[in-house]
This record gives sequence, structure tokens and C-alpha cells, in this order.
Amino acid sequence: MNEIKDITLAPAGHAKIDWVKDYMPTLSAIEKDFIKNKPFAGKKIAMSIHLEAKTAYLATVLKNGGADVYATGCNPLSTQDDVAAALSEYGVHVYAIHGDDEENYTARLRKALSCKPDLIIDDGGDFISLLHGEDRELGENLIGGCEETTTGIHRLRQRERAGTLLYPMFDVNDADCKHLFDNRYGTGQSTLDAIMHTTNLIVAGKTAVVAGYGWCGKGIAMRLKGMGARVIVTEIDPVKALEAAMDGFSVMKMDDAAPIGDLFITATGCSDVIVKRHFEVMKDGVLLANSGHFDVEINKKDLASLAVSHGERKPSIEGFTMADGRKINLLAEGRLVNLAAGNGHPAEIMDMSFAIQAKGLEYLATHGKMKPALYAIPTETDKEVAMLKLSAMALSLDVLTEEQKEYLGV
Repeated sequence: MNEIKDITLAPAGHAKIDWVKDYMPTLSAIEKDFIKNKPFAGKKIAMSIHLEAKTAYLATVLKNGGADVYATGCNPLSTQDDVAAALSEYGVHVYAIHGDDEENYTARLRKALSCKPDLIIDDGGDFISLLHGEDRELGENLIGGCEETTTGIHRLRQRERAGTLLYPMFDVNDADCKHLFDNRYGTGQSTLDAIMHTTNLIVAGKTAVVAGYGWCGKGIAMRLKGMGARVIVTEIDPVKALEAAMDGFSVMKMDDAAPIGDLFITATGCSDVIVKRHFEVMKDGVLLANSGHFDVEINKKDLASLAVSHGERKPSIEGFTMADGRKINLLAEGRLVNLAAGNGHPAEIMDMSFAIQAKGLEYLATHGKMKPALYAIPTETDKEVAMLKLSAMALSLDVLTEEQKEYLGV
């Protein structure tokens, strides 16, 4: 039995899914191959995903490849109830309702895993955490899975280093066709889109502080600069800090940035990036947003402890009034702002990321048993997806002559 908010919302969800299909030609090309060859025939696939239109299309592609698909959310605020309703009408088992509390959210994760899947798609590592804990028996049929987030990969690497990883998992996040485009161009655009839509405030002229200069932080800083903000980057990695400086950004500690920033965006994947001492010196009216997977980068308990009052100022904005009258504005409860307060990455970007996901699962389903480990996506898969995308964009490549191959030693 599906667990969705309201099946009558399905028509609006179908419209959203139909729209993104038109802008995801790479995944559509893979779908045609899946329909023909049915690589997932007889397999159950469980997905913990941001349940919106683009991920819904991925779920239908896997179903059309022969899978019995079970989908749930990976963030209570990113589930779109109309899309969840529409996906259930496609024949996918759906367990997701927008705004779930922690208890219901976790119960629905377990509901999706209760099928004892052959394959999983994890987005942030919640499935893996359950399958390595008290729900280990639900992984008895698991061949392996894919993880596409920086945060999820950190969790998997920790388990691999500790020797406790029980299943083979593909590192989708570090595939070139994922992080070079999704993390940089997707996060950059969708984060700013969500912040501007939610606040209806200008970016130009503001001092914006970006915490973390990985691929996501690079994309955010680039978009902020392009829209006229003065950009400060905070980092813990000296090489990334140098890169930010040479890209034209100011680099300083968060302690020094806290009193001068107008807009703060965290993108580190770490906890406690902005804490009590930072809130104490921030400007009146400051905006705080997070583009990391979990709501731990901005310490909400510290913020609430300093406030004499707090409450919703407008949808997806909570205002915290300090004892001295300053107001600090937290967007989307400190959750992933581009999905909790927006529509996520553009369809054309997720076209590549989800193509990598689909091909990763196909590899696991067709290449026999693999040892528990974190695996890189095969280079040939990356190149195949890139070629499909180039073809869809009507772009072409030069080809080496035999003489050139000999010269290069290819």
C-alpha cells in the first residue's frame, strides 16, 4: 500500500514529470535500451531520493527496465506530494509525504527497504545506515547500490576504512559526468534560484559568504560573483583556499566573515560550520542557507538558544530575534535549500547524473557478484554518458588518426 498525501494531486505531478522528460534526452536514450533489454527483470530496486519530477522520471526508467521499484524520500522537505502521487500511478511503490517528522521519515525508509531489495539508490546514506544497523536483515538480497552525494560518499568511505562496509557501492558522486556538472553548475544555479525565489531580495551588492570550496561551493561562488555579490570563501583545505583566492574571491575564517556577511551559504558536508559565536556578531537581517545534504551545518540549537523569539516570517523563512533586536533569518530550516525551498537542479544537469545512476545499477545487475567496497564508476560508463549528452546537444568530437594514436602511444 502506497503512503502518499493525496492521490488527487497526481495530475499536477504527471505534468511536472512530462515536462522534465523533454529535457533529459540522455536518460531517455538509456530508457529505450532498458525497455528492449530489461536488465532489471525480476529485480527489486529501492530508492531513497529527493522525490521530485526528475528523480521520479529516473524511477520510471528503472521500472521500464524490468524492475519492481520502491521509492521514498531522502529529505522530508524535498518530497513533492503531487509528484509522489503521480509516481504511484506509474506503478512504483511510493512511501513519502512532504514535511514528515523524523519518526515517520525513518519509518518510510524502512517501508521501502522491507521489499528486501536487490539494488538500491541512496542519496545521503540513510539506507546504508539502516542496512548496517538494526535493519541488517533487509539487505539479505542486496547485490549493491549507487550513492550520488558527497555526504553519502563520506559515510561510505568511513565504513570502508573501518572494514565494516557490507555491500558493493558505486561512487556516482565522483564520476566526471556527475560532479563536474551537477555539483558545480546544478548546485550553483539551483541554490541561488531557491534563495532568490524564497526571499525576493537582490544578490548584487551583498557580501556573500560561501563555506566550502569543493565543487558545490565553486558553483555557488561563481553564480554569486556573476550576479554582483562580493564573495568571501571559508575553507579548511589550504589548496582549495588558494584556488578560491586565485579565482578572485576573498578567503578568511568564518570568525572573521561572520560580522560582515549579508548572506551565508554552507556547502561543506560537515557539522557546526556556523555556531553560537558567529550568530552573536552577525548583522541584522542576515540570511542563512545550507546547500549541504543534512541540516547540521548551521547549528539550529545554538541559534534558538540565543533568540528571545522566533517564528515564520514567510514560507521557508524562519526569523530569530536576538536580545539586542537583531533578526537572523534561516531558510528552509537549514535543510538543503535548493530542494527544500526550490525545485532542485535543472533537468538538463540531472539528465547526466541520473544516466550515471541508471548505468551503475545496470552494471551491478549484469556483472555478477562483487566484493563489498566503494567502487568508482567505470571510465567507459562516464564516456558513454558524455557521448550521449553531446549527441543530444548536436555537438561532435574530432577523432584521432592512426598516426596521432601512434604518436600518443594510445
